[in-house]
Amino acid sequence: MELLKNKTTIITGASRGIGRGISLILAKNGSNIAFTYMSSENEAISLESELKNYNVKVKKYNSDASDFKQSEKLISEIIDDFGDFDILINNAGITKDNLLMRMDEKDFDNVIRVNLKSVFNMSKSVQRHFLKKRNGSIIHISSVVGLKGNAGQTNYAASKAGIIGFSKSLALELGSRNIRSNVIAPGFIETEMTSNLDENVLMGWRNSIPLKRGGTVSDVANACVFLASDLSEYITGQVLQVDGGMLT
Repeated sequence: MELLKNKTTIITGASRGIGRGISLILAKNGSNIAFTYMSSENEAISLESELKNYNVKVKKYNSDASDFKQSEKLISEIIDDFGDFDILINNAGITKDNLLMRMDEKDFDNVIRVNLKSVFNMSKSVQRHFLKKRNGSIIHISSVVGLKGNAGQTNYAASKAGIIGFSKSLALELGSRNIRSNVIAPGFIETEMTSNLDENVLMGWRNSIPLKRGGTVSDVANACVFLASDLSEYITGQVLQVDGGMLT
């Protein structure tokens, strides 16, 4: 069933990891895809090619979501290329982990800029279009770390907690225009990065989760399909934890 047929989705930071997985599952559900990347040119070309197998319109954009002028320019280009869009997924993010005692100011600032300022930039840039059509779904990828905190990640936790507050406020501002804003907070998601960790460490993490496994990129992507589709048309201002019960 193509839950997103004839819809167009913008996804930031989509060339790898969770963003890539979200793009593929949304395309499988019929959505056209406009995605951004920064330095991963080869991965972006590969993803663009793979997405076209689903017979949807696809275009990649080399754009920095943490730069407001680039974000505005991106939305203008997407409207020129696609004519319309229906969904924004704020996925771009980085980590610069360290204990606060050892954290450089620039590492704090960069994480806030990429993870949180990008959410402001992109949400503000799409707002006028959504207001005009009186419809839209904005999905922000946060983290359970934004709800719980994590030692060595004061910058990352602050950025992800900030996303939650931003989304709830945005939902209150735009709800009367039928524009929804929700957050997905993934827990321990197994990706290429985690595959390099010691197996005993991985097993320890898995065993601490009620469902006794790490999440997959598909788990997060399927949650995006739900929040992007009309199945969730009466849901806004919420945080959907995709964590296997980790924070229960």
